[in-house]
Amino acid sequence: MSGRKDREARRDERLQEQQAADASARRQQLIKLASAIGFLAVAAVLVLIVISQSQSGGGDANNLADVADVNQSLGGIPQEGMVLGDPGAKVTLFEFGDLQCPVCKGFSEEILPSVIESQVRSGEAKIDFRNYTIIGPQSTPAGAAAIAAGKQGHGWNFVELFYRNQGEEDSGYVTDEFLTAIAKGAGVPDIAQWNKERKSPEVLSAVKSTTSEAERLGFTGTPSFAVEGPGTAGKQTLGTPGSSGEIESAIENAS
Repeated sequence: MSGRKDREARRDERLQEQQAADASARRQQLIKLASAIGFLAVAAVLVLIVISQSQSGGGDANNLADVADVNQSLGGIPQEGMVLGDPGAKVTLFEFGDLQCPVCKGFSEEILPSVIESQVRSGEAKIDFRNYTIIGPQSTPAGAAAIAAGKQGHGWNFVELFYRNQGEEDSGYVTDEFLTAIAKGAGVPDIAQWNKERKSPEVLSAVKSTTSEAERLGFTGTPSFAVEGPGTAGKQTLGTPGSSGEIESAIENAS
């Protein structure tokens, strides 16, 4: 009798072990499926952004778009250099971008506005734009022009307005005339000073420095993001998030 009970107990034990193994395998499959779906969702967002930008015009110094919209959207938010937001904000979001990058343009129009309106405008976080010039030769003078505009408190206006009027990559549209039109539209008050500073060794060196920083962080594309705050150990890399919600969650976790 006891032998039969022992066999039944062992059988029940084997069944329980098999059920646990099957459940674990199903969980792993679900995790892999969820990861694949998440990756595909991000990829789909980026493809749609690139397609959208490739179908739009731009690069016309004599016909700038969205000047009033850009300046209004940033109105009332402090700026210092290339940092947008309260200097005392606990969390810093770093954006490494190339002003010629169509995906960066898409992020500036579709992803970042809600972050700026909520967490930046409220003082919870600030955004530090850093040049990561990977598209081509015209990216360097574009980035230098943005830094020079930042020295007069209009760096983010320059960046956002440039994106809204971005032309085809390295097509020759980044001329002195185009950059000057963007600077004037962004509200840079002293164009002569801006012209001098955007060509200075100091500013050109700054463009190279942040590009090198992006490479040290392991970034291989633009835009790439990192976050730093009380809840992180230095800069925590985020890569290229697929939504504003991902960025907002990273800022909350860094607080």
